[in-house]
Amino acid sequence: MFRCLNLLLLFSSVSYSGTAPVGNTHISVTGKRGGSVILPCEFESRGISDIVLSSWSKNILVCENEECKSGRVFKKGSCDVILMDLRLSDAGKYILRIYYNNDQTKLELLIRKYQLHIQDEISVETGEQLKMDVLLINADKVEKNSRGEWTEVWTRGHGVSSDRLTDRDGNLTIKEFTVSDTGTYRVLDSEGEIWITVTVTESSTDFNRKLDTDDIKPYDTEQFTVGHWILSVGMVVYAVLLTLVLIILVIRKHQFRNKKVDHDSSQGIPLQSVVHEAQIT
Repeated sequence: MFRCLNLLLLFSSVSYSGTAPVGNTHISVTGKRGGSVILPCEFESRGISDIVLSSWSKNILVCENEECKSGRVFKKGSCDVILMDLRLSDAGKYILRIYYNNDQTKLELLIRKYQLHIQDEISVETGEQLKMDVLLINADKVEKNSRGEWTEVWTRGHGVSSDRLTDRDGNLTIKEFTVSDTGTYRVLDSEGEIWITVTVTESSTDFNRKLDTDDIKPYDTEQFTVGHWILSVGMVVYAVLLTLVLIILVIRKHQFRNKKVDHDSSQGIPLQSVVHEAQIT
């Protein structure tokens, strides 16, 4: 609200030149879901009075100082805009209006237009439900590419192309995921611009299940791991027992010698003979 008041005061204090918008060509920007991107304005004038960012005819609050920490959109440099923690819903067209003072009497308007493309990757287990937040409300069609050819899986006015797909709340949902559903999905607008690209792969945790389904079991990984563990423990136990047996034999042999020496001494046999006999033994 304060920004709007400041802008109105600025318009009342200086005259507007009324020049036509500059830079109507879209600037393509690509980012990954959860990451960040920069919408470059490529304008270094020190006389910038305000910037206004909008998408889908709605203005977006741009934080211009460190005190604004709750938002995801920040100003960088003179008029660059950073979008952080990207979501699939951020994809689409953006317009950045830059108001700056050309001299002491004129307020100029510079316009930058952007096409933001969001990429995402999803890994799904077989049999699970896959919900892709691809924003079908403003989309024209959704295409899939798995073998080098793009095929339509959803179009505006006709809906989904398969009974395994559903269109609910503006999202595309696959009821029970199979290997045939893997591939790249992209969302396009009526002008053929790509908004969202989602790469879907099969989860690696489903590897053993695939082997069971195909009746291909060269070996059971789990059984192999348990058997290896049992064998290792058995070897350790065997080594310990063997060591104990050897120690017991040595102790008993030593005790036997001591008893023999005592017995010979009691029979009157010279100790030197006993020692000599023990050394020979």
